[in-house]
Amino acid sequence: MALLKYEEIAESLRSRIAAGEFGPGETLPSGRDLAEQWSVSRATTVKALDVLRNDGVVIAKQGTGFVVAETPVARPAGARRAGSARIAGGMPFLRVGEPDWAEPPPRVAAVLGMDPGVSTLRRIRVLQLPDGSPHSYAEAWFPPDIAEASPRLAQTAPIPEGTTRYVRRQTGRFPAEGTDVTTVRLANESEAHHLGLSEPTAVAVILHTAYDQEGRPLVCEEGVTPSPHFEQVETYAM
Repeated sequence: MALLKYEEIAESLRSRIAAGEFGPGETLPSGRDLAEQWSVSRATTVKALDVLRNDGVVIAKQGTGFVVAETPVARPAGARRAGSARIAGGMPFLRVGEPDWAEPPPRVAAVLGMDPGVSTLRRIRVLQLPDGSPHSYAEAWFPPDIAEASPRLAQTAPIPEGTTRYVRRQTGRFPAEGTDVTTVRLANESEAHHLGLSEPTAVAVILHTAYDQEGRPLVCEEGVTPSPHFEQVETYAM
């Protein structure tokens, strides 16, 4: 499906940011300049910039315009339905260690269709509350075919365009369906350490899997949120 003009402009800016043309804190071309470059209306370029802002790639500064975000922002892998119980996107996060290849937990391996002993690429992050304290701990596991075709996933540097768009650009595969499975248990030792929990605490564990247009898993992310921070909201017609 062809991109709409504002989507095309947004994707072009993402690529330029990802290539380092605009670094963190640098100002993007104004809406007026973009309108002239693309021969479109100001309203179209504003819509394109709003897409980047909503995705956490840029922020709006009064009197300056749109600048590339300094702090990585956590975003969901693909679209979410209304009322989804996934860890909320839009939070600053800290990357934990470096991405590594490891054998995933059995439930993750089963979802990804991995045989025992097969390693997958793991990326770990801690999402933060406004005061900098930890909100959630998340491990994202990428199957070998995705990781090998998308080498930047194995790097610690942020991916300005977001992992979903980067993977789509590298592989042609994109999220078409997501599945969330929520369970409750006590935090394990590693999770308690990263979440700053000093005593046994119940946590909500959401196993999110994004599947591509052919039903193949793209990523499996296990998000762990302490009970005081977890809230599930369902919105439905009555």
